[in-house]
Amino acid sequence: MAVVHPFRGLRYSKTVGDLSLVVTQPYDRIGPAEEAAYLRRSPYSYVRLIGTKVPPQDPADYAHRAALLREWIQKGVLTHDPSPGVYLYRQAFRHDGRELIRQGIIALLDLSQSGAKPHEHTLRGPKEDRLKLFRATEAHLEHIFLLYRDPRRGASLAAEEAVGARTPDAVARDDFGNRHELWYIPDRGAVEAVREALKPLELYIADGHHRFETAQAFMRECLGKGWRPASPQSFTALPVTLVNVEEPGCVIRPTPRVLRPGAPFALPSFLDRVRERFEVEGLPSLPASREFLARAAGKRPAFVLYSEGKFWGLTLGGGLRPEEIVPGSQPPAWKRLDVAVLHKGILEPYLGIDDEVLARGTHVDYAHTDEEAVALVDGGKGQAAFLLNPTRVEEVLQIADLGVSMPQKSTDFYPKLLSGLVAMTMEIEKP
Repeated sequence: MAVVHPFRGLRYSKTVGDLSLVVTQPYDRIGPAEEAAYLRRSPYSYVRLIGTKVPPQDPADYAHRAALLREWIQKGVLTHDPSPGVYLYRQAFRHDGRELIRQGIIALLDLSQSGAKPHEHTLRGPKEDRLKLFRATEAHLEHIFLLYRDPRRGASLAAEEAVGARTPDAVARDDFGNRHELWYIPDRGAVEAVREALKPLELYIADGHHRFETAQAFMRECLGKGWRPASPQSFTALPVTLVNVEEPGCVIRPTPRVLRPGAPFALPSFLDRVRERFEVEGLPSLPASREFLARAAGKRPAFVLYSEGKFWGLTLGGGLRPEEIVPGSQPPAWKRLDVAVLHKGILEPYLGIDDEVLARGTHVDYAHTDEEAVALVDGGKGQAAFLLNPTRVEEVLQIADLGVSMPQKSTDFYPKLLSGLVAMTMEIEKP
């Protein structure tokens, strides 16, 4: 069951100028170079509040961010919308030569009454970092990206009818040129229609597993202190963007693997050994490699190896099934995932890179695109790259329904939700 509430969103005022100069990618996509670029753009960059994927060295940094949040609210840099509402959020982007639109609804998910099925294993470090930020700010500064399935499009239709043809209340471009549009919907009838349409549906976490678990931990912590929510807009809820998988634009990109220079890899012997299970063919170029992967998508596990300036296509042999080469007790649906076949059917048996080595991060790096992976190898920052097909949305939901976690870096939903479009401050009664 999905119980959602409207809320008085906290948004940038017009005093900051171009919204594109202050919004950011989610904190876990921000490294030192991205942080420096954001800081140069504006003194009001949202990165000053959310931080980056590298936790601060100074524990006082969280209190400084909380003080800055209060200062920006007092000065009118950030302002609350006048009454509770939900928000229609559209992202217009280009992917694989196509113009796409992904639409979602932003609302508060009631953590005390609702759940969302995960598909990722979480790590302690990021959760500790976000918990410290929740404690200091008593605010949810970013959204969790959730999926649901509704062929009738009930919530979307209600939101679309409410906004009609009016222009967005906020527009921004992200670092990749994608357009983000936001409409504020305070109309009570529309809000109630959205709530009723979503109530019976199952929810699935697309992005934000660490923040979701941390929000639950923070709720338990607050209740343990005897705190009480002063309204639905409190520690018992968090802002989420809900996307219907029955609508277009729900894109997952693959995450290429790059073997670091110190990883155990010798091209000739690797190709000889991998032929035990995989058919190997030379490919002339990156475009040809993409065509090779596209032909195999949804049919047979297939990968592209790039090393020493050349591409090879690897296809699981016709007489083999993924379940036969992926060991362990995981369900068959998990074993059929391309990323599971790559990890358990290639990296582990032929290169000795098992789950423990992957977790240490000593032998494998992850690239955002095929071009980036190839460039890392060409630049001497990797010995080889493995390109693969993306995980399908249906597979994400299936694995989540089974209650198991996907292998590391199985999904890269694109584009990311912009941070800084709308936030939520908590209303808390403290004894």
